[in-house]
Amino acid sequence: MTKTQRQHRIAEMLEHETISTAAQLVGRLQAEGVAATQATVTRDLHELGSIKVRDDQGVRRLVLPTVTKMSAPPLDHLRRMMTEWVVSVEGSVNLVVLHTPPGCAHVVASALDRSVLPDVLGSVAGDDTVLVIARDERCGRRLVSQFRQLAALPEGKQGRGA
Repeated sequence: MTKTQRQHRIAEMLEHETISTAAQLVGRLQAEGVAATQATVTRDLHELGSIKVRDDQGVRRLVLPTVTKMSAPPLDHLRRMMTEWVVSVEGSVNLVVLHTPPGCAHVVASALDRSVLPDVLGSVAGDDTVLVIARDERCGRRLVSQFRQLAALPEGKQGRGA
């Protein structure tokens, strides 16, 4: 496992489990077959910017103060990016395609990913196209409508240049 993969796994563990020490993390990683020393995990925690806090039950735990669901940017940021850069929105079952001018798709995808919309599993950006994967077919239809509204596009318009 690479350092990046290990740190990603540590971040997932901290998000979903109550972990108070680097030693606990070493044990959890070893249980998953990942060899890491306590010194390595401590460095990983430092690089990830982890801090110790007391949760709602008063238990001390390690957390990462990164952009999380609780601190997601406001929907207004996504609206500004979509209004400025999205020229059309099309959908097919659980896939939504956003078209932008050349070189702008990554800006929209970044705002979309950071917005943490519950119906969005993720997005992939090309040069002028963002592919958005919805949780299911109902979410896909809902996202098409929501994205058109955020981009200030007419509901019935589809296709490039719409």
